[in-house]
Amino acid sequence: MMKLSQLGKLTAAAIIVAAFGATAVRAADNVTPEQLKAARATIAAVGATTKFDVILPTIAEQLKQQLIQATPNFEPVINEVVDAKAIEFAKRRTDLENEAAKVYATSFTLEELNAITAFYTSPAGKKLIANGPIALREMNKAADIWATGVSRDLTKSASEAIEAKLAEADKTAPQQ
Repeated sequence: MMKLSQLGKLTAAAIIVAAFGATAVRAADNVTPEQLKAARATIAAVGATTKFDVILPTIAEQLKQQLIQATPNFEPVINEVVDAKAIEFAKRRTDLENEAAKVYATSFTLEELNAITAFYTSPAGKKLIANGPIALREMNKAADIWATGVSRDLTKSASEAIEAKLAEADKTAPQQ
């Protein structure tokens, strides 16, 4: 079926994730249940972990591609089994949420977590989450236009000033 080297890559990734998790657990030893609860609320309010929703489906698709490439005759079985197993592993998503809560709980005080949550669950905070990426994209466009204009104008202005200085230096230079 699958070559040992292919499994090795997946195993290495799992070991790295496990090591990170163990480090986070040690750092979170002094976190109270109240801090964790507040951290979970903050994570939910800001959508901090939603970008990780693609991890399991991506891993499952990569695994299917690897297995199908190695044994193309078993594609239907591979698709069926990997999809079923991925669904079983979906419950482990809570492990990531728990680790994220520990990170937030150790990064922010209880008061800060509550303030962040209060803001992001307010109408203004919800609007920031919804429109923030659009505003950021538009600001980046504006910055690009501004930078182009500044570059053009600085180049022109500096060139003119250099030419004027050189012309002045030519006037005052002794003639040979």
